[in-house]
Amino acid sequence: MTYKKALYLFLSVSLVFISCRAGSVRCQEPPGNRLKDEASPYLLKHSTNPVDWYPWGEEAFSIAKEKDKPIFLSIGYLTCHWCNVMEEESFSDPQVAALINDVFIPVKVDREERPDIDQIYMKACHLLSSSCGWPLTLFLSSEGKPFYAASYIPKENRFGRPGLLELIPRVKELWAEERDSVLKSADSINAAIITSTINLPGSDLDTSRLDAAFHDFAQDFDPQYGGFGRNSKFPKPLNLLFLLRHWQRTGNRDALAMVEKTLTAMRQGGIYDHLGYGFHRYATDPMWRLPHFEKMLYDQALLVTVYLEAYQATTKEEYANTAREILEYVLHNMTAENGGFYSAVSADSDGEEGRYYLWSAAEVRKVLDQQEAAEAGRILHITEDGNYVDPVTGQRTGQNVLYVAQDFGKTDLFEKIRTKLLAARNTRPRPELDDKVLTDWNGLMIGALARAAGVLEQPEYGEAAKRAALFILHNLRTRDDKLLHRWRGGRSGLSASAADYSFLIWGLLELYGWDFEPIWLQHALNLTNDLIGNYWDDTLGGFFLTAADKKSRLPRIKESNDTALPSSNAVAMYDLLKLSRLTGKQTFDEKAAKIRSLFSARVMESPLAHPMLLATLDLALAPSQEIVIVGRKNAADTKEMLHALRKSYLPNAVVLFKPAEEQNPQINKYADFIEFMYATDNKATAYVCTNFKCNFPTTDPVKMLDSLFSLSEGSPGN
Repeated sequence: MTYKKALYLFLSVSLVFISCRAGSVRCQEPPGNRLKDEASPYLLKHSTNPVDWYPWGEEAFSIAKEKDKPIFLSIGYLTCHWCNVMEEESFSDPQVAALINDVFIPVKVDREERPDIDQIYMKACHLLSSSCGWPLTLFLSSEGKPFYAASYIPKENRFGRPGLLELIPRVKELWAEERDSVLKSADSINAAIITSTINLPGSDLDTSRLDAAFHDFAQDFDPQYGGFGRNSKFPKPLNLLFLLRHWQRTGNRDALAMVEKTLTAMRQGGIYDHLGYGFHRYATDPMWRLPHFEKMLYDQALLVTVYLEAYQATTKEEYANTAREILEYVLHNMTAENGGFYSAVSADSDGEEGRYYLWSAAEVRKVLDQQEAAEAGRILHITEDGNYVDPVTGQRTGQNVLYVAQDFGKTDLFEKIRTKLLAARNTRPRPELDDKVLTDWNGLMIGALARAAGVLEQPEYGEAAKRAALFILHNLRTRDDKLLHRWRGGRSGLSASAADYSFLIWGLLELYGWDFEPIWLQHALNLTNDLIGNYWDDTLGGFFLTAADKKSRLPRIKESNDTALPSSNAVAMYDLLKLSRLTGKQTFDEKAAKIRSLFSARVMESPLAHPMLLATLDLALAPSQEIVIVGRKNAADTKEMLHALRKSYLPNAVVLFKPAEEQNPQINKYADFIEFMYATDNKATAYVCTNFKCNFPTTDPVKMLDSLFSLSEGSPGN
């Protein structure tokens, strides 16, 4: 740094300090940068940084080209702990900001708003670095080509990582003196990214691939503590959905045991909020006890789904109760007045990760009487020294994260303890809420609620799903009925991705399966037609993540790998297969087959990265099961038929309902193969079909289920 720049920086910092001491308006309300008009809470959090942030867009790239500067791209999200650390430590620091502004054109992206940008540059990170995650930090050419990538970068050298104060001057020097080499490297990385987006159809996948995949999951399974991997543990509900289907298809009880071990361990561990309910994002230890404390909407939705399926498979009430508790948390804490669902709750409060959820023994004694405190200490593993270990220092903090033992059973005393501790916790400063409403994540929660409404016979869940669906359909659409991705504070925006379409379609199909209103099927079909029309690759098959846009500087990618979220192609394939069986339209099945072929090589190469595609492959390969119930909608015998279906684990079945009291019901319009199905003797009647060829109709729920199981390769658990 030159003497003049150092002097300027010193004077700038001094002036800010003096003006703050004087209590000036400028200090209290820092002038906003170019993020001040954004809707994203994450971007708005950076809008008062001294870093001269630009939102992603052509303006930033044009300015970079005009000023001959590289781009500093920072990608994160509001509830990310280390994103918040970097914002406070570096982006709010005048010294670091001056360096960034001098050397770069800085661009800030909310990964939850722009998953397309995030995925492309995460590919770049994996090509450039062994340490990738969020915050994701990249240096780009003015054309958007990356030449450096990292995750969290400290202000100063720390943790064996170069700090920004050292790194940025080195980049400035490289940009000035070795530009050709830097750009050549960027071209090479960009070419590798483009190559990685190309998939060619491969050989077909059959049940032997499902069996081989099971062995890979079994090898990755932790038999001691449940879950997958041996260090930090993510819930990975998609793995569990695949394993449940494997058990159902093969009768392999090891698959079911892996699911049950994991679900029980998670529910008992510190990754679960035992006071307010809901799951934290992941655990930093193999025993599920030390969580990263953010709570994501998609985790709650997918975990509700897997706990419900486990309940159907085993009839164990603890799984149903866990699903109820998660939904209680979501409906009380993550639901907007308009019916949509908020995205996430942060890990941090009072500038400290997990502070809202942690307890010292002294804090517990202040809330509970002596007997209650002793019982809480025993059940929730509260100790004087604390059981919580700081994830950075590895030292005990004197705080306790709450978890329970294997033989834990709820008692009236425990519920009294929980209620008192929760009331006390609610007086603490709450973690920050990311109150944007995302179409894709809402689709998952709509589906989870609709499924719960049927399985648990609690219609209030279905009503919540309906409210959310109507909110999305009315508020996240363009004038020409194209979906949008994000709503916040009355503002809708951002073009939808294939995930928005496929996840919402999934939710709408689950809604149809709850109340059997054909309008949900109609919406699902309309959205599917839009998805195919704007995202389908007519050459090779599969869905691009983004619609065609000549102005975009990013290559179009097709998702196949699952992350914490299922890939858009896997969910779209699932939707297409379900729609094919609900409507009898084989064009949907043909497109599903093309997705299966397109990603077959990737699935064979890396089955652990594709649990949702594998679960969907199980659906594709299983004998189709179409059940048509013809009866009066609210009649007792109709409800008895539906009750029998919803209590059974039938993951590959589709159910249609035809109201017997209507002459020409609307459902005939979408599923013409049911037109000549009628109720027998004015009783609720079930038609059990495979490939649209039906057995003799029955009015007996037991015979209906027997007929269903006879279509499978074996009854569940055999």
